[in-house]
Amino acid sequence: MQASSKLTPGWHNQQLTRLAIVVSEFNSEITSKMLERARNHADEVGAKVSYVLYVPGTFDMPLAVERLLKKKNVDAVVTLGAVIKGETRHDDIVAENAARLIADLSLKFGKPVALGVLGPGMTVEQARERADLMPVRAVNAAVNMVARLGNLQKAVGRGTVVIDDTANNN
Repeated sequence: MQASSKLTPGWHNQQLTRLAIVVSEFNSEITSKMLERARNHADEVGAKVSYVLYVPGTFDMPLAVERLLKKKNVDAVVTLGAVIKGETRHDDIVAENAARLIADLSLKFGKPVALGVLGPGMTVEQARERADLMPVRAVNAAVNMVARLGNLQKAVGRGTVVIDDTANNN
């Protein structure tokens, strides 16, 4: 899923978005930078980071995400990790399974979970290069989804109801 690097028009009129961040300790040189950028960007867009939960690796994220989605003071979860290419397919297996389980949890609890995981198939250098933009996109995706789902909940109309005009958001 390609997350938008922009916010939904009118996002600032929404109720404060309460975020939880799950961050992988594996590849911490990269993920610590991602966490700092995510927290700063959340402040910039007026979202409140209610929880930061460290997990050993990306594969461990789904359980943490599940626990956080159960909390009433969490509107969305942002996941941050870096799955680096090795000599085997291990990076593909870890990233694919974590992403699938995280998406399943989002549907189960009806709350957005933004996938801010770099990889699979990336070198350390490629991950470093993307470590600044990925958390911004993940925070924006979480805030956008909370706003859009809130607008959908309030939407009443005849015919087509447009929740976001993506033509003006590119």
